[in-house]
Amino acid sequence: MPRSLVIGNGRVLVGYDADYQPRDLFYPHVGHWNHTLGNVCRTGFYVDGRFAWLDDPGWERELGYLDDALITDVRLRHAGLGLDVHFQDYTDMARDFLVRAAKVTVDHPVQKLRVFFHYDWFIQESDLGCTVLYDPGHRALIAYKNDFYFLCGGEAGREHGIAAWAAGKKGNGLEGTWVDALDGELARSPIDQGSVDSTVMFELGPAKPKEERHVKHWLCFGRRFGDVTEFGQDMILHRGESMYRTRTETYWRRWTDKDEHQVAPELGAEVRALYRRSVLTVRAHADSEGGVVAATDYDITKFARDTYSYVWPRDAAIAINALDRAGHEDVTRRFFLFSRDLIVNRPEGFFLHKYTPAGNPGSSWHPWMDGAGNRILPIQEDETGLVLWALWEHYKRHRALDFVVDLYTSLVVPAASWMMDYADQNIGLPKPSWDLWEERWGVHAFTVGAVWAGLNAAREFAELFGDEQFAGKLKAYAHILRQSTDRQLYRPELGRFARRVTATPHGLEVDNVLDSALFGLWRFGMYEPDEPRIAATMEAVREQLQVRSACQGIARYADDYYFQVERDVNLVPGNPWFICTLWVAQWLIATARSREDLAPARDVLNWVTDRQLPGGLLSEQLDPHTGAPLSVSPLTWSHAEFVITVDDYLHRIKEL
Repeated sequence: MPRSLVIGNGRVLVGYDADYQPRDLFYPHVGHWNHTLGNVCRTGFYVDGRFAWLDDPGWERELGYLDDALITDVRLRHAGLGLDVHFQDYTDMARDFLVRAAKVTVDHPVQKLRVFFHYDWFIQESDLGCTVLYDPGHRALIAYKNDFYFLCGGEAGREHGIAAWAAGKKGNGLEGTWVDALDGELARSPIDQGSVDSTVMFELGPAKPKEERHVKHWLCFGRRFGDVTEFGQDMILHRGESMYRTRTETYWRRWTDKDEHQVAPELGAEVRALYRRSVLTVRAHADSEGGVVAATDYDITKFARDTYSYVWPRDAAIAINALDRAGHEDVTRRFFLFSRDLIVNRPEGFFLHKYTPAGNPGSSWHPWMDGAGNRILPIQEDETGLVLWALWEHYKRHRALDFVVDLYTSLVVPAASWMMDYADQNIGLPKPSWDLWEERWGVHAFTVGAVWAGLNAAREFAELFGDEQFAGKLKAYAHILRQSTDRQLYRPELGRFARRVTATPHGLEVDNVLDSALFGLWRFGMYEPDEPRIAATMEAVREQLQVRSACQGIARYADDYYFQVERDVNLVPGNPWFICTLWVAQWLIATARSREDLAPARDVLNWVTDRQLPGGLLSEQLDPHTGAPLSVSPLTWSHAEFVITVDDYLHRIKEL
C-alpha cells in the first residue's frame, strides 16, 4: 500500500498508509533502520463493546496536512461507532519523538471509550532478540534491542501514563497483542522477549454527545534508556506537549516561507499547495547528516526484496537543486559535505551506484566484470556529473564562496579529473556505464549531458579560483564531448538523437528506442532547448511517448516493462511517470516565446495536482487506466521535479 503521508525531522521518519496507520518508523537516519519493517502498526477505538481498527471499512477518512507544515491533519468518521476523530501527528523538530494527538467526540452517551496504539517491532529490521517491558516508574512500555530504545507513553486528559498494556509474542501461529484489544481489555503483561509486539491503551470515557476527549500518545526514540525517559517523556511532561506542537508548527511554517515565489497568483492555490508540500516532502527525505533518500515506502520490498531507501547521487543532486531553488541553503550544504566524504573515501573520483543514509555503499545489481571477465566499473556516470552540476548551481544561487572553496580540491577536482580520464579516445565520448534507469550498459545520451554539465561546472569553479591550467583541460574535453555527441549520438536516419550507442569491433551499435531521458542533452546546458535537433527529439518524446489511455502523461520509453500494466504499446507505450511528464513541461517552458506558449506547461502542472494522493504526495508512476499510484509513494524525485518545473515556469513568465 503506498504511503499517503510522511512526517519527519531528519532523524526520525514516519510513513502512514491510506488507512492512516503507521507503517514505517525510521531512526536514526531517514531511510535506515525501519524498526517495523513496513508492517502495520494499528490504531483502534473501543466504544461500549464495539471495536474498530482504522483499516475497518466503516471509516470515512480525510487525509491531509496542516498548511506548510510536516504535521498531519486527519479527520476520521465511523458512523457505526458514532465516532469522530481528529488527528494531528508530528515529529518534534529538535527532539526525537513522534506525537499522535487526537481529539475524539461521540454522537451519543458512552461509558467506555478507549483508544489503542499497537506496534509491530522489528528493531534494527529484525524480530530476533527484541524486548518489550512495562516501566511502572514512567507508566509506559519500553521496547529495546542493543542500543535502540522506544518508549510508548502519553496522557489522556489530565491523566498521565497508559491505562493498560500488552507485551507479547507474534509469529509461529501467534497473531500478536493487537488481537487482545478486540474486547477492549489488555492483559498488562510486564515483559516479553524475542519476536514481540506491543499495544497500549488510553481511557477516555465516559463521554457525553459532542463532548471532546483528548489523547496524546508519544513514541520517544533514543540510543540509551535515558534518551527516551529523562530526555524523552520526562521533558514532554515537564514542558507540556502543546509547547512542542506549537514550536514544530512555527518552525515548519517559517521554514517554508523562504521560497522567493508567490505561487498562487500565477498558478493557483492548488499548484501553490503542492509546490510547498513538495518542498516539505523532499525535506522529510533529507537525513540530518546529508544524504537524501529516494523513497521510504517499504512495501516495495514485496516486489524486489530491497527498498528505495538509499541515496542515489543523481536523484539526490536533483532533489538538492529543488531545495536550493526554494531557498534552503542549510539542508543542501549538508548534502555536498556528504558527497565530499564519499569521494574522499573512494579516491578514484567517482560515485558508486547508491549509498545508505549513513554513507556506506548500498546494495547493487551492477556487476564488476563484463561477460568476458574483464573488470568494469559498477557505476552510473551521470551521478558523478550531476553532483558537480548541482554544486555549481548552489554557488550561483547563494554565492557562498567560503563554503565551496573547501570543496574544490576535495570534491570538484577529483570527480572532474576522473570524468576526463574515463573517456573513450576512439569515439570522443565517455566510456560505458549504466543508464539512469539502471537497466542498460553503454554510452547514454542522458549520461553524456550530465558529464558535460559536471565538466562545465568544474571549469566554472576552476576559473573562479584561478586554476587556469585545469580550466583549460576541462574546456578542451567538454568541446570534444560536444563535437563527438554531434557526430555519434545525433542520427540523421532517425531525425533525432539516439538514447544510447555502444562501441563494437564492427563500429557503433545504435539503440533506436525513444527515451524521455534524451531530455538530459539540453536540461543541464549542453544544448540550447530550441536547437533544431533537440527540438525534433523532444517533439518525438512528446508525441510518441504520450500515454493515450485515461490517465495520460508521458512514459519513460517505448515498451517500458517496469510494473507494466498495458501490453498495447500504441495505446500505452509505458506507465506514465511524473518526472518524465514534468521533463516535457520544462522543455515547453524553456522554449516558450510568449505567455500563451506556457499554457501546455501549465496544463501539465494541473495534471500533476489532479493525480496527487489525497494527502499531497506523488508516486513514481501511475496506472495508465485508473491513475492509481504504482511502485513507491512518495518518490522524492517526483516532488523535486515538480518544484523545479514551478520554479522554471515562474522565472520564465517574468522573462516574458
